[in-house]
Amino acid sequence: MKTYLVGGAVRDRLLGRPSGDRDWVVVGSTPQAMSALGYMPVGKDFPVFLHPQTKEEYALARTERKSGHGYHGFQVHASPEVTLEEDLARRDLTINAMAEDETGHVIDPYGGQRDLRDRVLRHVSPAFAEDPVRILRLARFAARFHDFGVAEDTVVLMRKMVEAGEVDHLVAERVWQELARGLMEDKPSRMFEVLRDCGALARLLPEVDRLWGVPQRADYHPEVDTGVHLMMVLDMSARLHTSLAVRYACLGHDLGKGTTPPDVLPRHLGHEGRSAQLLKQVNERLRVPVDCRELADVVAREHGNMHRSDTLNAAAVLRLLERCDAFRKPQRFREILQACECDARGRLGLQDEPYPQAERLSLALDIALAVPTAEVSAAAQQRGLRGEAIGQAIAQARTEALVQGGF
Repeated sequence: MKTYLVGGAVRDRLLGRPSGDRDWVVVGSTPQAMSALGYMPVGKDFPVFLHPQTKEEYALARTERKSGHGYHGFQVHASPEVTLEEDLARRDLTINAMAEDETGHVIDPYGGQRDLRDRVLRHVSPAFAEDPVRILRLARFAARFHDFGVAEDTVVLMRKMVEAGEVDHLVAERVWQELARGLMEDKPSRMFEVLRDCGALARLLPEVDRLWGVPQRADYHPEVDTGVHLMMVLDMSARLHTSLAVRYACLGHDLGKGTTPPDVLPRHLGHEGRSAQLLKQVNERLRVPVDCRELADVVAREHGNMHRSDTLNAAAVLRLLERCDAFRKPQRFREILQACECDARGRLGLQDEPYPQAERLSLALDIALAVPTAEVSAAAQQRGLRGEAIGQAIAQARTEALVQGGF
């Protein structure tokens, strides 16, 4: 029985990057032998065990054979006869197909160190084509290692996978999982560029894919192309270290521009409402978490009003706050402002411009929240007001506070 550190931990050590979880492969053992040593079995589809002390994952060396479509369409074979090289051969990329023994010696049968040096993402073997999730994983790694290129033969292979319909068999949960992780990388635009280049984006997110080639008014958008703008917005969301919900809102904020009638381009009147409708389709298809859905919906509907908010009077600002549900969810409102800032600064030549609307609307919310609504409500009831009239009295008090605050 021999144990090897494998995958990302080896790759990241060679790159000098911090690594997360460590994964191990065990060669020459059996499930019975692992259990006898105190390892706890956790794998459902193949033998994986938790170390009795460290709780790190130890998997028996295994091979895989394609038996159907999609992520689960595999037959797994694990036995003491499976070699380390055979186990590494089933992995996705050469940079993830390295191992390290107990002395620190790197076992690299497929050229991972070479590709790290050359900054290349390359598939290990033709078996890459057997699992469509690997397209998403490669795109995610491109967002993390954004100075790496993708090997041309790997791009060709991914295009063939898309043409064969493999990505159409991906389950929604796994697509969302990989997209969410890619959105949280340092340069999320790279993920979408890779997916678009191989044709997978048109299958998985056609609402996003159709944005390239859609023109915008050059006086507002010097970059002109809507797809280019979207990528700049996503990268700005990473630059500002925003949450996943904010980054997803950035992804969906302009979807409606892809359905603007050609005869009215490059204007996109009403695209906010169309974006919100298209987002509903994406949310259902990918089973997007509720917090991401809700934030993206508000940003899609209101980002134009946010950008114009410096022209709004006190009453209009209050209505904007109410539509954003800012009084019940003030922290979410801060995230809405973040997404809108990413949109405003995700434009050619404007990446370092300030976004004063965020500070102004944050101040407006603070002023309105400071209004003693319980006292206003009690006073309204003493005057005989009920129901909606009390709400109107509170709105009037908040409006007056905003006027006194300079709005």
